Amino acid sequence: MADKLWGGSFHKRLDPAADDFNSSIRVDQRMYRQDILGSIAHSSMLASKGIISQEDAAAIRDGLAAIAAEIDSGDLTIDPAAEDIHSFIETELTKRVGDAGKRLHTARSRNDQVALDTRLYIRDRCGETMKELKALIEVICDRAEEHCSSIMPGYTHLQRAQPVTMGHYLMAYAQMFIRDIDRVSDCRRRLNVCPLGSAALAGTDFDIDREMTSDLMKFDGPCANSMDGVSDRDFVMEFSADLAMIMTHLSRFSEELILWSSWEFKFIEMDDSFSTGSSIMPQKKNPDIAELVRGKTGRVYGDLISILTVMKGLPLAYNKDMQEDKEGVFDASDTVLACLRVFAPMLKTMRIIPENMKKAASSGFINATDCADYLTEKGVPFRTAYRITGDIVNYCTQNKKTLEDLTLDEFRSFSDEFDDGIFKAVDLNACAAKRISYGGTAPENVLEQIDGARKLCAGLPV
Repeated sequence: MADKLWGGSFHKRLDPAADDFNSSIRVDQRMYRQDILGSIAHSSMLASKGIISQEDAAAIRDGLAAIAAEIDSGDLTIDPAAEDIHSFIETELTKRVGDAGKRLHTARSRNDQVALDTRLYIRDRCGETMKELKALIEVICDRAEEHCSSIMPGYTHLQRAQPVTMGHYLMAYAQMFIRDIDRVSDCRRRLNVCPLGSAALAGTDFDIDREMTSDLMKFDGPCANSMDGVSDRDFVMEFSADLAMIMTHLSRFSEELILWSSWEFKFIEMDDSFSTGSSIMPQKKNPDIAELVRGKTGRVYGDLISILTVMKGLPLAYNKDMQEDKEGVFDASDTVLACLRVFAPMLKTMRIIPENMKKAASSGFINATDCADYLTEKGVPFRTAYRITGDIVNYCTQNKKTLEDLTLDEFRSFSDEFDDGIFKAVDLNACAAKRISYGGTAPENVLEQIDGARKLCAGLPV
């Protein structure tokens, strides 16, 4: 069993099926850069403490750098028969630098090594995710600025409720994605502790310098407990939850775009470059990209549930179950990044149709609240004004009219408090413009929201 790093006391080879089942190289090979970074830091620390020689450390560093460059260029192929990426790199290094390579694993276990690699990888993915979220928010702000005064119906219960603007509507999603960046940033801050030096679970009897390895890899410090260091996967669960939240917001947004692009709404039209057609119905223009984003949300949810289930009953410290910690979060991260990278240009290129939105807003009595507010400002108690307005809506429905169609005499037949001011009060543009409370739909408010979102994004870390 000399071909296995752990095979010292074993006398039989692992069954081929069990060997394949046990292997994680297909999943963890993507962490080769992180594994090499950790090994270079570890060897530098060992040399600084006199545990290995400076010559051995230099040979290890040069050998690992060459391995990284050759994997990057494609000159070195990762062996799919290797047990994991750690074994592959250490074996390849030893082939190249001899005994120096065999000294690399001093004061280290694969338990703290894989915990380190996974933290480094997810830390990198946090940065990529925040970068893509910021790019999406920038597109949302641009489109919202274009349509800060474009009237459309706002909905509750999918029933037309009150007039808003497309800019205001879009900025609601910008706020969601800003919070997503904040969550991912918090996750990155919490995961940024270094487990290297925890060894298998109890630490090591070598006089190592954990602060040094932590600093070399830009961690905030070493983890405080070696058992927690090798068995903690909170950061995997937290990042998976953050990714699931991002997908919730992308899915809700996708649902809006899918509805709005239908003939029943026709508030928007997807660009041809982000639509597909039908093989049998030549008139079809399908919002397949938005539908796929909506569909992939369930996949990311599944990845979250998977890691939660893996971890829920594990005793301390490391258990082989934890080999299942990476595939799900890798898949979730890949999926979210793919969705974000297609969503922003889809949003940027879609055509918004203000005349259709205004037409929809003109029916459904979405200015009824403004009619009631008008009476309230005249001194009528709100509940009385509410009832009067309800009677007016019923009258309009029976006579196939809108509030804008009524004459002053018709308004006054319901209350003597009505005067010419009612026509401005129920004008849809005026209804939106007077929603001046903080966060409201008035165009100047929307522009303030856009400015605030841009400034906030500019200050967020990536």
